[in-house]
Amino acid sequence: MKASYSQVLLVDNGGFFPESDNQQDAAWFMMDAMRALNTAAVGMSEKELRWGVSYLKAQVLRSKLPMVCANLVELSTRKPVLKPYVIEKVGRAKVGVFGLMSDKVDLGISRDTVKVEEPAAVATRMVDEMRKKGATVVVLLSQLGKVESEDLAASVPGIDAVICGRNVPMIQKGRMVKNTVTSYGGEQGQYISRTLLTLDSRGRVATGDNETFMLGPEVGERPEIAKLVKDFEDAFNDKMRKEEKERAAQQQTESAQATDHFLGAELCIRCHPGEGEQWATTSHSKAWQTLIDAKKDATPECIGCHVVGYKQPGGFQTGADAPRLSNVQCENCHGIGTRHEQFASQMKITPATCIQCHHGENDPEFDWNKKLPMIAHGNVSGETIARKKSKPSGGMMKSGSH
Repeated sequence: MKASYSQVLLVDNGGFFPESDNQQDAAWFMMDAMRALNTAAVGMSEKELRWGVSYLKAQVLRSKLPMVCANLVELSTRKPVLKPYVIEKVGRAKVGVFGLMSDKVDLGISRDTVKVEEPAAVATRMVDEMRKKGATVVVLLSQLGKVESEDLAASVPGIDAVICGRNVPMIQKGRMVKNTVTSYGGEQGQYISRTLLTLDSRGRVATGDNETFMLGPEVGERPEIAKLVKDFEDAFNDKMRKEEKERAAQQQTESAQATDHFLGAELCIRCHPGEGEQWATTSHSKAWQTLIDAKKDATPECIGCHVVGYKQPGGFQTGADAPRLSNVQCENCHGIGTRHEQFASQMKITPATCIQCHHGENDPEFDWNKKLPMIAHGNVSGETIARKKSKPSGGMMKSGSH
């Protein structure tokens, strides 16, 4: 895009802090990565308050990431927690970018120190203030959701473009809400959304258009950023592996005391040798190796779809369980082994069984009717392994399809 257009501004709508408490490292890494990409403005949602206001402010100060939010204020001072907006000179345009959070969210551990002001009133005030400071283009990074973002665009004049966030689906073509062009780039970094604003002789917006593009394998990577990601993931994976080992003894003791527990494919195959031989021809039988190859075999959000009964009684707890409980085995599809008598008479695989892992970014092309025959026990062609080898590996913090 920068090669195609002379006046380009890169922004991110926020909502990038991870949801797991043990992934705090990923929060600061994402901030450093966006800074390395020269992101001009970054919005925020309630997710960025997961570890409190002090942690967020410290990371913003450390990374020098230009995060903006106009309606999140400290109760003690009544001042915004972050900069309310930034104004950037882009060619002959002066672009003002401000952020808004929803006032209906749970602020978690920060609820006693901050509050979210009503978005529309703040938006009106911010537009006026930025225009007075010379902004010829105004962009809103909205974490209000699809409907409220559109309603605000319709009710507050002077906003040229809205980047819609917070549980917003990907919509390939944006739409015009009165004089505002809206963008729906989805979440989790799978797409990039391009908003084209045509300027008149005064540098103000004359027309607007938006389109969203999937970041597929054909989109090249910047080598220095790819190396940063790989180095971080490798170090993060090593850290998670050490923590897993520390918890292993206690978890194994608890699992052993449980009545119902997972048994592993080796026990199932004693009575079902034909099914076991066929399973070995599928990519399910190689699922654990894909994590090892990607150095994500200690990344919690990936492990669950590559092993048996992750963190459940008798199931996979740490890497020490890999010899017996790694890969996608019988019990992943058919049920926990100690309940064999309950499910054996009505054993049926449904789409719900598969989409626990084959969904969204994990396997965007998953089609139940096409994929089930490939792993059915009558198919010994090795078709899923062949297809797996032909697919590119996944990106940061994502598990591949199995």
